[in-house]
Amino acid sequence: MSRRRTSSNGSRSARPAPPHDTYPLGLRVGGRLVIVVGGGPVALRRVRGLLAAGARVRVIAPDVVPELASLVSAGAIERITRGYCDGDLDGAWLVHTATGDPDVDARVAGDAELLRTFCVTAGDAELGSAWVPAVARTPVTDAAGRPAGDLAVAVTAGRDPRRAVRVRDAVVAGLDDGSLPLRAVRPAGDDGRATRPGRVALVGGGPGDAGLITVHGRRLLAAAHVVVVDRLAPRSLLAGLADDVEVVDVGKTSGHHPVPQEEITALLVRHALAGRDVVRLKGGDPYVFGRGGEELDACRAAGIEVEVVPGVTSAVSVPAAAGIPVTHRGLARGFSVLTGHDDVGQVPGGTDHTLVLLMGVTRLADTARALVAAGRPADTPVAVVEDGFGARQRTTVGTLADIADRARAVGVQAPAVTVVGDVVRRSPAWTGPASSHGSAHTVAAPAVRSS
Repeated sequence: MSRRRTSSNGSRSARPAPPHDTYPLGLRVGGRLVIVVGGGPVALRRVRGLLAAGARVRVIAPDVVPELASLVSAGAIERITRGYCDGDLDGAWLVHTATGDPDVDARVAGDAELLRTFCVTAGDAELGSAWVPAVARTPVTDAAGRPAGDLAVAVTAGRDPRRAVRVRDAVVAGLDDGSLPLRAVRPAGDDGRATRPGRVALVGGGPGDAGLITVHGRRLLAAAHVVVVDRLAPRSLLAGLADDVEVVDVGKTSGHHPVPQEEITALLVRHALAGRDVVRLKGGDPYVFGRGGEELDACRAAGIEVEVVPGVTSAVSVPAAAGIPVTHRGLARGFSVLTGHDDVGQVPGGTDHTLVLLMGVTRLADTARALVAAGRPADTPVAVVEDGFGARQRTTVGTLADIADRARAVGVQAPAVTVVGDVVRRSPAWTGPASSHGSAHTVAAPAVRSS
């Protein structure tokens, strides 16, 4: 790109420019006079942006679009109703020209150069001494959690404004979905100490796939000072956190709870009272066997603000990953979700009522016997889906009569979700007839993935 500047006699002479001859800068135009030459749609866009920044705007144009006329009538902008004349730029801090007439725009740019006033030329970017980037604004808070205006994203792309808009939109999308950081890093008070308690967000991370956390949950994660994470949460998201984010691993496995629930709750309270924003990142949904209610009660009792962000529960998502709907017309009219530790014999319903069991691999044989004893047919289809959405996802199918033996034979391991009912016939792993129970086997390839 080249730029031309005005010589002392007012003529414009071409000069070579270095590859990067712009200096990105934000301007405070509040209360300062900005001249807009031209009255068409481009001028209207410029005026709107300047008014939003608090500028005192004067439009010079013989004719203007109705929206500009309305702004003049409302007293929001000034207007000189004629073409551009010498001396019109006196007192201006910034000039925009968008007349549609190359000769007029060049004259405006030349006069601005003589006055040492920056000028944006809409018709020919090379004539100007300033450029308007593609801009978007995202609301942000300070370290104390108070509204702190907007984070402005401004992108320039040489003489390719459409490219600039696309890049800007991609950056804004990353800010909105939490894949880019928004957390304030300056101290909350003058002495660097917290001026308020932090907040706690109980975020359901879904079944483990990073793509299945909600947009709001990911945004909160990007803004957190402390993340208290479960074993089955989408841990790949932790790699994208800033270096100064404290990550506390409280993962539990069957029969092994290195950090008791009471200590987890105390961690949330302690960090929040110290002024830190905390995300409790859980697998699935915080309220589906996630003990989120207990954590919420403890935080509220300590006067801490708590937000609960629902997540995609593994009770429905993991069966779906294996091609199994928990309800299906003609097969199942409802479903129940239990842990493998509950008394499954008390659950009502026959094969047309789906039973989903979480955390029940070690008691699979006892569960199957209890269901048969409670009246379910021994040939009721059963599927055990391991590591749903994970690298080792595998589905083992059978019936209540033989699923424990089949699972033992292939070495089924937690985490796994067990599905009991006729809907299991929808699984690609089921090889028997769709209308009756038949043979079954194990498949490793997932039928449905989130990405």
